[in-house]
This record gives sequence, structure tokens and C-alpha cells, in this order.
Amino acid sequence: MPRTKSAKKRLRQNVKCRVRNRAGRSRLRTVLKGFDAAVAGGTGTKALPAAMAAVDRAAAKGLIHKREAARRKARMSKKAAGTKTGK
Repeated sequence: MPRTKSAKKRLRQNVKCRVRNRAGRSRLRTVLKGFDAAVAGGTGTKALPAAMAAVDRAAAKGLIHKREAARRKARMSKKAAGTKTGK
């Protein structure tokens, strides 16, 4: 347990931050699972913009590194390009 006043405050901050980060990562994973389901269903190109935006938001908030975001987006576009939807 923290003893000093500053350590107690830091602990409170860490708890808030951890909860916020956990919620954000969970939201990102949910969107990505939805994208994967859309790709499996053949509508990957329609779900791509929302998934890209979610990855960009996560990178902007520091949940994932910017290079990880770029890598995920590249893989998603490649996956979506494999699903041909002319509709």
C-alpha cells in the first residue's frame, strides 16, 4: 500500500487510467471482431471504414502504437480486398 500522499494519488490515477484503457481496448476488439465477421460474410469493404476509424482512434488515444495501427490497417485492407462485393 502506498504511504505518501503523492503515491496514494498516483494509485488513484492508475486505477482510473487502467479502467479507461481496458474499456477502449475492449471496444476496439469488438469492432475488429465485427469486421472479421463482415469479411467472412462477404461484406468486408463496407465494414472497413468503421474498423479503420476505430484503429485510428485507439492509436490517437495511445491504446496501441501508431505503427501497430498502420500494420492492422494494412492487413484489414488486404483482407477486405479479398472479398469482392459489387453491391
